[in-house]
Amino acid sequence: MSITIAPIDAADQAAIDAAYRIGAAANDADLPDFPPFCRRRFEAAIRHPMPGNAAIWALARLDGVPAGYLALDLPQLDNTENATADLIVDPAHRRRGVGRALHEHAVRLLRERGRKRVLGMAVGALPGGPPRPEAGAAFAASTGARPALAEIRSRLDTTRLDHDGLDAALADARTRADGYRVLRWQGSTPDEHVADIAYLDGRLMADAPLGDVEWEPERIDVERVRGIERALEARGRRRYHTAVRHEASGQVAAWTLLDVGPSADWHAFQQITIVDPAHRGHRLGLLVKIENLRHLLAHEPAVRAIDTFNAAENSYMITINEQLGFRRVDGWTDWQLTI
Repeated sequence: MSITIAPIDAADQAAIDAAYRIGAAANDADLPDFPPFCRRRFEAAIRHPMPGNAAIWALARLDGVPAGYLALDLPQLDNTENATADLIVDPAHRRRGVGRALHEHAVRLLRERGRKRVLGMAVGALPGGPPRPEAGAAFAASTGARPALAEIRSRLDTTRLDHDGLDAALADARTRADGYRVLRWQGSTPDEHVADIAYLDGRLMADAPLGDVEWEPERIDVERVRGIERALEARGRRRYHTAVRHEASGQVAAWTLLDVGPSADWHAFQQITIVDPAHRGHRLGLLVKIENLRHLLAHEPAVRAIDTFNAAENSYMITINEQLGFRRVDGWTDWQLTI
């Protein structure tokens, strides 16, 4: 049995196709309720990495047959001792040393580049939830990684929305949000708001619960926001934003984002929701999330499922999500390895 590992070049369509097939097979086997593995998103991640990140991709072959791939992201503008990893093995070739070989390859690459920590995620089942494979967590533990943050994935079934309940919650939120104006847009952020959005985006890692994850706040400026937007456009992500502006100061005080991919019009991801600390206590988080849910559904009527991830300790945001109708599906763990 021979395992070889070679870089995936952005111009090597055959290698990209092989890696895509591996990702699709793993997605179908491990997360059957997820949307289909999106080819456009996958290829764009290789050819159009997020700004401020250097991406390294590698394909493993077992006796000449593509069997697994590795994706590393190395931050360049902040967190320059950190990296994130996605290590995927084809279900047909598991338990044959492919994952171990990819892990050892990743550690060598990261040490050569001066990285001291790497983060990766693994899914697990919740009590009463659907079964999930245990192999990812067991593998992470076997490498010496430690669980650093527990997360919960929740799903909203939009065909079962309690519209009366949402109306009541929105009315209550509006009574507490006097002096704030709702803003909505699609795709790229208007020029007049982009500096405020950069500020809020940069606050995320400072404000969100991180458990034992060693990750510093990211340096987000207008140029980086625009670069992220271009990368998301390349991935085919249709984005729906709602924010609120504080009328007295003109500052955007809260912001949330939902997006839909090109391969599954029935599915959306709830992305960032953040409220500036200076403006908390006005139900702005609940207000923007309800308004944006309706903004999305007005333009994407086929959406029937929305997934969101939250730190398990983020009871505030989980409570808001459950008020909207989200229900917990499975648990995810961020594993951190010191290298």
